[in-house]
Amino acid sequence: MSWDSYLDNLIAQTKDASGTAHADKACIIGVDGGAKWTSDGHANAFKLDTSECAKIAGCFKSKDFSPFMTSGIFAEGTKYQFLRVEDEKLVLGKKKEQGAISLQCSKTAVVIGHCPEGGQQGNLNKGVAVIAEYLESLGM
Repeated sequence: MSWDSYLDNLIAQTKDASGTAHADKACIIGVDGGAKWTSDGHANAFKLDTSECAKIAGCFKSKDFSPFMTSGIFAEGTKYQFLRVEDEKLVLGKKKEQGAISLQCSKTAVVIGHCPEGGQQGNLNKGVAVIAEYLESLGM
């Protein structure tokens, strides 16, 4: 089974009443070490490098988000300003004129989505949560 289909589902879950999607790219990584579950070949892949994945996974595994607070959240070479963490499961970031990112963990994965500038991060959060909570319901 390919995890890439989950990216299509995540993006579909971010659509508003007019049918506009508020996510343009996403990925899923493992919480143990940050190995990619989704491929970079998907049309809407959020192409994080291995060091970015490892840092994100490490913060979620340890529940220590201070590296994000002090240095920002790096994704595709872009530094996003840390906004907040909720329940040690959801992390939000923003970069002016670059958009916003939402990261949510399940037991074994971190679901990461990107909202383009002008999009609604709340809708992105909903899409990311749907996938993370589904994985959690499977014990993953």
